[in-house]
Amino acid sequence: MKDLGNVDSKYRFVIIASKRAKELLRGAKSRLKSKSRNPIRIAQNEVRLGLVEFEILKTKKEEVPEPEERVFLGDEVVSEIEEEVAGDAVPAVPEDEAAAGAEAEAEPKFSEEFEPLEELEEEKGGEEEEG
Repeated sequence: MKDLGNVDSKYRFVIIASKRAKELLRGAKSRLKSKSRNPIRIAQNEVRLGLVEFEILKTKKEEVPEPEERVFLGDEVVSEIEEEVAGDAVPAVPEDEAAAGAEAEAEPKFSEEFEPLEELEEEKGGEEEEG
């Protein structure tokens, strides 16, 4: 890649050659006669010889807002938001249900299918003494 032709950068050379190779793959006619049938080699030779026209577009400067146009969410806005949130706050569980839930958690209920672990251990201990 020492000889890039009229291209100023090896990166630009690669981009232009790749775009030309895509054109050749889509059926474009080659602009030079070459022994190689590889579209990438043909495109590289075309770019190196200056047969591919390209244009360098000028970049547009990005518009950055001036410091006075920037908005700062200060204490006033934050306090307004906190007030709105505090006013709309609703307890997730009503007080009646919370009290009922606390009572239900106090005594565990077992179904008839399953026996508590302590009773099972007592039964196993009794069986071992008998056997």
